[in-house]
Amino acid sequence: MSDWRLILDAPAPGAWNMAVDEAILEHAGRGDSRPTLRLYAWQPACLSLGYAQPYTDVDESRLAAHGWDVVRRPTGGRAILHTDELTYSVTTAPNEPIMEGTVLESYNRIAGALLAACHSLDLPVSMEQHAPPAEATKGAVCFEVPSAYEIVLDGKKLIGSAQARKREGILQHGSLPLHGDLTRIVQALAFEDEVTRGNTAVRLLKRATTAENHLQRVIAWETAAQALVGAFQQTLGLIFERGELSGAEKARAEELVQKKYNHPAWNKRV
Repeated sequence: MSDWRLILDAPAPGAWNMAVDEAILEHAGRGDSRPTLRLYAWQPACLSLGYAQPYTDVDESRLAAHGWDVVRRPTGGRAILHTDELTYSVTTAPNEPIMEGTVLESYNRIAGALLAACHSLDLPVSMEQHAPPAEATKGAVCFEVPSAYEIVLDGKKLIGSAQARKREGILQHGSLPLHGDLTRIVQALAFEDEVTRGNTAVRLLKRATTAENHLQRVIAWETAAQALVGAFQQTLGLIFERGELSGAEKARAEELVQKKYNHPAWNKRV
């Protein structure tokens, strides 16, 4: 059994959410904080870009018209519109047993917990076993194609995850869309014409889904969070103690908001 910290956060802006994940990464990596499972949400809705995704994928005027934020993640992958979802982050030192081995090995362990959580919510999910072909990953939208060990439902991607391995520690975070219209993301992205925008929306609905689409009812954020906590405990042998950010983590997160995640030098750097 391994003792971890559990943080359940209120909805917050995208820059704060990414800054907190990185602040925990630095402190957990140094051993100043315990390994942490953090569950959170986003307010307002926020378009997040992968670490190396071109900022030219963003349609700034449409984003502003909807009142949505934009932030660049410290992890890879493509764009996600964070709204009506539960987001999880797992943050540990490099030698934490759950995260040992290759990226795919640690992905597989965490995917087992995500599977168990979804099954407890009456979602008959399965795990994608193969990486997509390279040409399938060239679009701007993350949820178009499941990657290896991501969670699929009714043949469509349900949970998308990404991992960053740094000298100071390991961060994996991912999104479980609970309800709402997944095609809203095309209103935040730039396309060569409106036909392409419409075709992307149609393709997205064929390849991605939400919990509501299968169950025909909305799962509350709190219910989904409880399912994840229970699954991580039972599947990975963790013992959680409810906690909050330390003073040092909070101060570092505030610094990262100002100097990185709310700054064009980071968000528009690619």
